[in-house]
Amino acid sequence: MSRIGRMPISVPAGVEVKNENNLLTVKGPKGQLSRQFSAELGIEVDNGTITVTRPNDDKRLRSLHGLTRTLINNMVEGVTNGYSKTLEIEGVGYRAAKSGNKVTLNLGFSHPVVFEDTDAIKLEVPQPNKIVVTGIDKQAVGQVAAEIREKRPPEPYKGKGIRYEGEHIIRKEGKAGKGKK
Repeated sequence: MSRIGRMPISVPAGVEVKNENNLLTVKGPKGQLSRQFSAELGIEVDNGTITVTRPNDDKRLRSLHGLTRTLINNMVEGVTNGYSKTLEIEGVGYRAAKSGNKVTLNLGFSHPVVFEDTDAIKLEVPQPNKIVVTGIDKQAVGQVAAEIREKRPPEPYKGKGIRYEGEHIIRKEGKAGKGKK
């Protein structure tokens, strides 16, 4: 059995879970998420717990078992607490500013880069060199954070660019001068 897949998911108070033909809908204080899962797996919702079962030990079902349980757990966690990723901007003249529902990034290009808030994802700029991406869908939060980071990834010589908070950038040594003769 999958060690992750067989663990039950506890549903906190205030979270409502509905399962209709493996279309799971999770509604909580932060919002609502729904997702269609494989019809081959069994998803049971009862007495504040969710369990995922598989009919046999087929390789494909074994791999889906743990994945499905983790995705359901992420949905429950998202509607109760939400997810966030913090990005740091490093470099002279690189900064972010929020006006309305738009975040404008000055990253050394000839034009500013603009990102907009969506219904699912909110962008905040607590400082000119920090961006916080928040939302209830873990995958969407990670995707938007990756798209922002992609605009100017950190370079290895001076470390300029956009990085995740706490990300370690391996620095390279600059060009060596000519040797003495």
